[in-house]
Amino acid sequence: MNKNMKKIYLFAVTACFAWVFTGCQNLDMSPEGNTVTQKQKEEVMILDPSKASAGVNAIFAQFSQYEPNYDAFGRIGRHNDFGYPTIMLCTDGNGYDVVSEDNGYNWMGFDLDYSDRDFTSYEARMVWNDLYKQIFTANNVIVGIDPETEESLSQYYLAQGLAVRAFSYLILAQLYQFNYVGHEADPCVPLITDENANDAAINGAPRASVQEIYTLIDTDISNAINLLASAETGGVKRADKRYVSLAVAYGIRARMDLAMQKWSDAVSDATKAIETSEARPASIAAVSVPAFWTVNENNWMWGIIIAETDDVVTSGIVNWISHMGSLNYGYANYSKGKQINKSLYESIPATDVRKGWWLNENKTSPNLSAEQQAFMDDNGYEALTQVKFAPYNNVVGTSINANNIPLMRIEEMYLIKAEAEYKSGGSGKQTLEDFVKQYRDPSYVCTATNIQDEVYHQRRIELWGEGLTWYDLMRLNKDMDRRGGGFPNASMIFNIPAGSNILLWRIPESEIQANPALSEADNNPVAPLPDPVPDL
Repeated sequence: MNKNMKKIYLFAVTACFAWVFTGCQNLDMSPEGNTVTQKQKEEVMILDPSKASAGVNAIFAQFSQYEPNYDAFGRIGRHNDFGYPTIMLCTDGNGYDVVSEDNGYNWMGFDLDYSDRDFTSYEARMVWNDLYKQIFTANNVIVGIDPETEESLSQYYLAQGLAVRAFSYLILAQLYQFNYVGHEADPCVPLITDENANDAAINGAPRASVQEIYTLIDTDISNAINLLASAETGGVKRADKRYVSLAVAYGIRARMDLAMQKWSDAVSDATKAIETSEARPASIAAVSVPAFWTVNENNWMWGIIIAETDDVVTSGIVNWISHMGSLNYGYANYSKGKQINKSLYESIPATDVRKGWWLNENKTSPNLSAEQQAFMDDNGYEALTQVKFAPYNNVVGTSINANNIPLMRIEEMYLIKAEAEYKSGGSGKQTLEDFVKQYRDPSYVCTATNIQDEVYHQRRIELWGEGLTWYDLMRLNKDMDRRGGGFPNASMIFNIPAGSNILLWRIPESEIQANPALSEADNNPVAPLPDPVPDL
């Protein structure tokens, strides 16, 4: 593969912004002349909202695509290449709660042993490419709308771009550098916005500091919140849950608050997310069967909506649920599926409905119907294999893998609120106890003195397999300790101390080569692969 073919999307797509200012999405095409003001761009969108609508839809189309890096890889297809859900699987593979066997059918093997940290790896390039493509499609929308607009539809469209840009940079910041507090001046990732894209396309962009990245995240998501509040007052609301609502924007900011240790702000934002959302926690009955497959579930705030006609679905196996799902046809049928950390499973009380989200030691679950249990038996799944995620349309063994993918659920907001209440000087205990007792385990009594640790425990259970636990592990400075977790390969049992360089992703070699403002010296340090340790 020659150097030009290896250039990453950061600058390939950044080059589009030179074109954006002269014609992208036709927002600045005008019969009156070549000089177009922001006001004229806004008027075009008001007269023909489809212009901006197409740009907004492009943002969310980026979240799930069939092999989006095919050309970047020199026309090589990878069956774990399908947009943001790839990142969910990679980070879950890096951690200690989603257990899987390293075999020929498991595409997460490179994440299990951290060889994904090689800056030439496919995973290193997928993570980087996919997040920056989301940023660039968001920038495409932002650049064409007057930030001072008072028109409700334009406010809504602008908010979508700002919110997704904030979301994407928040993920990048937590993958490429350690915690905000104590690392504010450390290098993070290149900062590309609608304002500097032209210059970056020519001169490149250096790594901005952690503080600079978080300043943009905070500014973007706060502006999105204000715009969405105004747009919703003006009668504009999202068509479905693929788009960012006011509640989702509060939820994104609450996640940022946790990462920045802004505890009182996290209480406020999580509370506002709960109050403004139409979502409600799933009842015990609702999660006493396999679920979590459609945005129509009442507890979903935000999700990736997949259509049966999408390429990831018609491919049969190149999709998230193919790798994660146990009750549908896919890679999991052959890779032996995904299991929960053994010690975590054993910590779940028998009275907690979530215990049935995984097979017990007898390879059964009270949550399964006879048909579902037979499918698990026929496929030879081991104890602790997940049955949390239902197959599409609840059709056992279906090969139509059109499951929606959760990005944010209302339950997370209650857990953020409880942790932040504790860390900001309050108790948090009542919030946590009320939530678990009402929605998951009627017998639950919180006896913990450190509520933050207990919330972390509850998050590990509640959010298992949803691509979120890695960020908790990092922000709480937990060792990446797989001992006692039931990992089947001795070569994958690690105990990596918090703060180890191997925990950080490295900027891909192709980006270093393509970006004039970066050299290899600017990258995160090379770290040796972790050495296996004896299991407990």
